[in-house]
Amino acid sequence: MLKPLSESKIAIIGLGYVGLPLAVAFAEKYKTVGYDIDSKRVDELQKGHDRTLEVTDVELQKVLVKTPVELEEKGLGLQITDAVLPISSCNIYVVTVPTPTDKHNKPVLTPMLKASEAIARVLKKGDVVIYESTVYPGVTEEECVPVLEKVSGLKFNEDFFAGYSPERINPGDKEHTVTKILKVTAGSTEEVAEYVDQLYKSVITAGTHKASSIRVAEAAKVIENSQRDINIAFVNELSKIFNLLDIDTQEVLEAAGTKWNFLPFRPGLVGGHCIGVDPFYLAQKAQEVGYHPEIILAGRRLNDSMGKHVATETIKHMMRKDLRVIDSKVLILGFTFKEDCPDVRNTRVIDIYKELKSFDMDVDVYDPWADPAEVKHEYGLEIVGGDIKNNLSQYSAIIMAVAHKLFKSWDLKKSDTQVIFDVKSVLTKESVDARL
Repeated sequence: MLKPLSESKIAIIGLGYVGLPLAVAFAEKYKTVGYDIDSKRVDELQKGHDRTLEVTDVELQKVLVKTPVELEEKGLGLQITDAVLPISSCNIYVVTVPTPTDKHNKPVLTPMLKASEAIARVLKKGDVVIYESTVYPGVTEEECVPVLEKVSGLKFNEDFFAGYSPERINPGDKEHTVTKILKVTAGSTEEVAEYVDQLYKSVITAGTHKASSIRVAEAAKVIENSQRDINIAFVNELSKIFNLLDIDTQEVLEAAGTKWNFLPFRPGLVGGHCIGVDPFYLAQKAQEVGYHPEIILAGRRLNDSMGKHVATETIKHMMRKDLRVIDSKVLILGFTFKEDCPDVRNTRVIDIYKELKSFDMDVDVYDPWADPAEVKHEYGLEIVGGDIKNNLSQYSAIIMAVAHKLFKSWDLKKSDTQVIFDVKSVLTKESVDARL
């Protein structure tokens, strides 16, 4: 028997870029417990601050409660914890953990399976487990549900139920926030599908779309980013072609964009936790059923080549100006995977850095948005600080890799002694040596 939504208590498993905004949204209407295994992250959130900047301190502190007693007394709010016990009284569990790939680009389901184990230890009859993590079709029911059954001893679709509602968060986007993005929902039975749909509909102002099955919802999510990846790969390839033809890609796209149905994609680095990862999940499942995906993997290869392309083109421009390459100083502006966002997950700026270093160049990376400790831990790279803006003349080449608003205001101009490469094409054509 499903508990009425008005009496429900929700647990959000994973408090990252996706989980925290969702937890805050639910906490405005429901008793909500946010659970994460990262004690440092939990401590930070308990103090009312989100370093990912997806939720403001005011928004977080508005719903934050200190104790389970306070949560029960208020009847809504958000309790943050790294202990399993506080989630044991919940009846709805929403899993928002990462779904990365390994060094061979194979899907890593470990976070989802570990989250499922934690939930299973406190799972009760009538509970519903909803997954939001991006996966290939079949993961929820074929990989996660068996873990829930085995550890809990309960029977799927008799004792407990499952749902799927793929996340659509766009990190750093303050316009398309969680409640303003239409939500796809699905459930393991018709009754549960409606239950899950009504749950999200109660907090998502943009509305919901109820899919016919969990597998359909999983497939819908994984192709969203695969489609974007392929479209960006196409314009990245155009950029390489037009560069050889000495044609400015941006001017071509602006001209083509005057047609009403031309898709406005732009070339660039494709990183982050979604677009640069999700296509591999779809490819993995396709290969399991005997189909070798060609377009999907070709798009991935093309996009993954762009960092090296930027580096080699920069070096070519330096050589044309008779600038020394070996031991020369180069500055990369930006390291996060997108502008005005602190997220460095799967950033492809690292590809530019590694390629330049392979030519024995002295490379500095400057990014006030990125956490130096996180960058050092994840990539082994030291981000420089100090007064870079007023010391740009020391560099033989400057690559604007990320279009932070801060960088757009800098007076960057090409000269006989310095190459300027604008990866995001936000500077004027006349002020730079190259742009994608």
